Amino acid sequence: LSVRTLIEGGVTACIVLIITLWISSAIEMRLLKSATGSQLSLRKALSNATRALLMFVGLLVALSAVGIDLTALSVLGGAIGVGVGFGLQKLASNYVSGFVILAERQLRIGDTIKVDNYEGRISDINARYSVIRALNGRESIVPNEMLVINRVENISRADPRAAQTTVLSVAYGSDVEQVMRVLVDAANAQERVLKEPAAFAALSAFGAEGLEFTLTYWITNPESGALALRSTIHLAILNALGDAGIAIRAPGIVLQRVTA
Repeated sequence: LSVRTLIEGGVTACIVLIITLWISSAIEMRLLKSATGSQLSLRKALSNATRALLMFVGLLVALSAVGIDLTALSVLGGAIGVGVGFGLQKLASNYVSGFVILAERQLRIGDTIKVDNYEGRISDINARYSVIRALNGRESIVPNEMLVINRVENISRADPRAAQTTVLSVAYGSDVEQVMRVLVDAANAQERVLKEPAAFAALSAFGAEGLEFTLTYWITNPESGALALRSTIHLAILNALGDAGIAIRAPGIVLQRVTA
């Protein structure tokens, strides 16, 4: 091979690779431009597969342009591939897992999931990894293999309703019916508390310090802020029981509002 042939081959190889990248990027933009919802993950899979195929073909053309004998290269590549394969098992597993995720479509871009120590919305699914965006805005790059071999909770496909409970004790001798009515009214006063199933209160136990009641109610979209809603209900219960002169009891403590 002459120097001129190598230079011409190198220039040709660069041009081929640039064209390959440009074509694959154009195809990806075209596929993802109008994709929404469930189509997004499928088109992402097609985009990744097309990019990989074009890059492979472009690499072969580039090597041929440089003057490398592909027949001899295949023999050498087979020998090298056996050794390299052991070192790239994890990498290959992540790529295979990525295509499995995109093909099965059990996990999609936009789904809110919980896996291992990660919880958040899937903002992107690539061939090797996925990006999970937590509620605090932080993004984590998670290997796709983790999403395949581990237990994944897809919160987006779960029942949007969630049951919440509040347990409290009041002094013996308190009006049981009034306490139960106060608990239910405090829950039903909130818009996010569902009317069906209906909230209910029960005398759940006879405690050492007092009568124990359990309030159960259902809310929608708990990820939107269940703690703030619970706090509002607790405050309403505290005020209503205080107005009725009913003391909330805890071990060794009596909580009762004192009016001036």
